[in-house]
Amino acid sequence: MEVLGVVPTTASQTPPQSRTSYCVENNLLTNSYKNSPSGCFCFDFLWVRGGSLGLFDRTSSTLYHGEVKHSSHAQGALAAKQIRQLMRAGFIIGASAENVRSASLDLSLSSEVYKVEGVFQPRPSESIRDIMKLIKKVKHDISQPLERDAIYLARLNEKLSLPESVYGYCNPKSTSGRVDLHVRILTDGVSRYDAAGKGYRGELWIVMQPKSFPVKVAEGLALSQLRLFNSDTRFNELDLEIAMREHKLLWRQKEKKPLDYSEIKIRDNDGSLILTLDFSGKLLGYKCVCPDEVLDLTKVNHYDPSHYFVPMHSRDGYVTLKKGEFYILSTREAVRVPPELACEMAPMDERSGDFRSHYAGFIDPGWGYGKKGEGVGRPLTLEVRPFEDLLVRHGQPVAKIKFEHMIEVPEASYDAMGSNYISQHGPRLAKQFKLQMTKTKPLAVKRSRS
Repeated sequence: MEVLGVVPTTASQTPPQSRTSYCVENNLLTNSYKNSPSGCFCFDFLWVRGGSLGLFDRTSSTLYHGEVKHSSHAQGALAAKQIRQLMRAGFIIGASAENVRSASLDLSLSSEVYKVEGVFQPRPSESIRDIMKLIKKVKHDISQPLERDAIYLARLNEKLSLPESVYGYCNPKSTSGRVDLHVRILTDGVSRYDAAGKGYRGELWIVMQPKSFPVKVAEGLALSQLRLFNSDTRFNELDLEIAMREHKLLWRQKEKKPLDYSEIKIRDNDGSLILTLDFSGKLLGYKCVCPDEVLDLTKVNHYDPSHYFVPMHSRDGYVTLKKGEFYILSTREAVRVPPELACEMAPMDERSGDFRSHYAGFIDPGWGYGKKGEGVGRPLTLEVRPFEDLLVRHGQPVAKIKFEHMIEVPEASYDAMGSNYISQHGPRLAKQFKLQMTKTKPLAVKRSRS
């Protein structure tokens, strides 16, 4: 972001201690304090309110304030407008305008699919096609189902030739996570999944592995989404505290009241928020029964959920999540993402237990915000797989989210655009399933003695 007219002003009180330092040079604000060139002005505290900006120089105990000018120098996650600009300029090749979301680009399957013997990552300067010459593979007809636990590699229709200042990360789409289809993106010369470094040029490939039941995909179907950035603007703890007061990021569902930062008792102190399990209702969640029946991902509101999942019912009690099983659960807290922010689920600290609480992970700008800011948040659906038998209860820490800044407010945010999951309250299965489940025997739940 660009700042204008930074002048000293009188502070009524000393700002709190900072965790991030900032540099202003030639009117540009960056967080490159450690590498600050000579002659720049360095500050230890920052806040932004509307068009005003505050900076605190602890050395001279002087508070400065200036005016924020949003410009092409803005930093953060790219919105739909910038993504379409990259497409028109040839930095993103083969993408459809219909696949541009508020802050991401849906990546679509081509017909080039192979069944492979295992997952892999390329070494630097090694392409995916180089590795394919070395491994065992069989061409797969995309019209045929993907077998449970088998591993498939597919080329995506999109290619990247990113600007030198832009990099990307990928997240599975919500539906991929909810049907337990494990997907990861591979890029040439990048020894990490779901990553494209600054200036990346090359093809995109997706690894697909159905974990609970066979699925059928189709050419053009999107299973993962690309998010692009020109800077890492993920919150530190101070950013989080300010945003919780300003934007009301977390809400109590029943009372429809926002949570204050001081009410958050479980923290990692890294700018993230810890979310907990909601077992307060009659329906706690769903357990997958791992059928052999194929699920066609192109069909919406088509399948009887009872063929694939069994509901988990109880009042106050605890549930035993069995090792290796797949569950759909929900958070107790409702999450509200204002349009100027984006949000992503992050791995829980290993000290929280040996489990995974999400496979999809991106939460769009405007989630739970409402069309005009009237929203009171919306709970998050969790895709949970324990790697040991776990006894879980209402209010138990289960998930972690981190917020980051958008370069600009998207033209249309999540709640304004509409979605299959916009009415989500409590655990919600994938859009392929009918909302009503045929009556089945609920999963037995042990009662708490308390």
